Amino acid sequence: MSNSSWLFRRRTVSELHAEGEKSGLKRALGPLDLTLLGVGAVIGAGIFGTVGVAAGQAGPAVVLSFVVTAVACGLAGLCYAELTSVVPIAGSAYTYAYATLGQLVAWIIGWDLILEYAIGNVGVAISWADYAYALLEQCHIPFPIWLAKDPRYLSDPAANPQIVDLIRRTAPTIAGHPICFNLLSMLVTFAITVLLVKGVKESAWVNNAIVLLKLAVLLFVIGVGMMYWDTSRWGLSPYNSTQFMPNGWTGVFKAAGLLFFSYIGFDAVSTAAEETKRPSRDLPIGILGSLGICTVLYIAIGFVATALVPYEKLAAQADPLNVAIEATGKDWAKLVVSVGATLSMTAVLLVFQMGQPRILLSMSRDGLLPPKFAEVHPRYSTPVFSTILTGVVVAVISALANIVEIVNLVNIGTLMAFVIVCIGTMALRVKEPNIERPFRVPGLWIVGPAGVLSCGYLMTTLGPENWSRLALWLAVGLNAYFAYGYPRNATNPDLAASIRRKANAFFALLMLGLALFLWRGDRWLSGAAAVPAGEDAAKWSKSLWDVWVGFPPGMAHGIALFLALIALWNVWGLLQGGRGRAAVA
Repeated sequence: MSNSSWLFRRRTVSELHAEGEKSGLKRALGPLDLTLLGVGAVIGAGIFGTVGVAAGQAGPAVVLSFVVTAVACGLAGLCYAELTSVVPIAGSAYTYAYATLGQLVAWIIGWDLILEYAIGNVGVAISWADYAYALLEQCHIPFPIWLAKDPRYLSDPAANPQIVDLIRRTAPTIAGHPICFNLLSMLVTFAITVLLVKGVKESAWVNNAIVLLKLAVLLFVIGVGMMYWDTSRWGLSPYNSTQFMPNGWTGVFKAAGLLFFSYIGFDAVSTAAEETKRPSRDLPIGILGSLGICTVLYIAIGFVATALVPYEKLAAQADPLNVAIEATGKDWAKLVVSVGATLSMTAVLLVFQMGQPRILLSMSRDGLLPPKFAEVHPRYSTPVFSTILTGVVVAVISALANIVEIVNLVNIGTLMAFVIVCIGTMALRVKEPNIERPFRVPGLWIVGPAGVLSCGYLMTTLGPENWSRLALWLAVGLNAYFAYGYPRNATNPDLAASIRRKANAFFALLMLGLALFLWRGDRWLSGAAAVPAGEDAAKWSKSLWDVWVGFPPGMAHGIALFLALIALWNVWGLLQGGRGRAAVA
């Protein structure tokens, strides 16, 4: 095989099965465990947090947005179910892409999945901290507010000015600047990491208990809400399109793009493939079962929340379900919701923290990441290094990051993964039509293209700044692939060194250029952006930088320094002359 063909070389299904049998991971999970893992991953920060923002876009028609998103996820979920039954290997969409579309696409999707799992968990940890702080307040347990908010909060236009003032008055300072970071998010991430290192079965027991509790809380919210709701707020009886759907179908689809964060997680079931007792049967049950349960609950919650308070009020709050239940006048009910939200996001953290290390493990076994990522603990049978590294990264970023940028970046990255899974399912039907498929997507040649189009459309509803950030993330990933992963698969050491030198030279220049742009771009793109159709020109004051990039100066400068370090890594590679032992494929 020529070395260049490694870009598109596929791993056959038989190769992947053989590799999975010697992984060292313990098969301990059944269909109920997997379904509850999926529910644990899906019901979390999305329903307890983003439902308010989505209601601001769609009004009471947010229930239709839930349906739109569920359809898109359901189409992708069917494709996931077929691939997991055929290729029950840790790695999720990364492994499926390798089996169907080749190494380069697999690397891109593996890198992309870091947005869903690791970076997505950052958003969940931040939301967990918000609800945990509210719970501490309700229980009259004092905790410093400056240890529960990120530094960006002090300059966020949407921040509560009273909380900002409290932080400035009570936080210690360095050179006149108040110290502010999210210690709560760090603590919960470290606790989850320790649990995951101990073992997957122990983690599943904890998840199952938490999921049952949070399902009870959501049913409680629905039940209590129905006792006090005002269904005239919907504008359905008699039908009033302006009241039910204030921004028309445009608002419904925009809200669907936002609510996608509420559904992320059902695919995390597939990352536990090598720890499943009967993967060909149990994985499809877990994926489709968890998606169905969550969709029914979400639609019910959407109806209840928009009937308890005006949707405009939901949109203005970080904890919309608390706001909705508060309208019942039952303070004890609000306490129950706070407990349920905190538990819900604990389960999401658990499942996502479990998924990311297994993707890294799979990529490492394929030679695309250092061997350390594939190490399995001899006693606990877990990928200990990958688990600890993921925990540290999530903890540090969640202490400093703002949730708004995190949610949108996760959405577009996950949608891209879903598109590739749908394409991969169709590709495998063509390339290996005769392999055993314990689960087959009914009407694949309708479901597959519909999944690609629906997920692709939801990607278009996200702002242009999300596309530019995704492109930046992929540029960094391609640098890692061509300067490290791809040369390791070249059987000729001289060719490997040549590939690495060329990659180092190209990406050193690219990263320096991107670093300079992020350092100075807010000045270069300071001109006013075009006013979108339907917007009030008098209220539209965004610059081109805000529209296409949107990072605040401090964050942009931090990313610029990170890119400069990557450029230096490439320069160091050039100075080494591209030397290094190439992995023999």
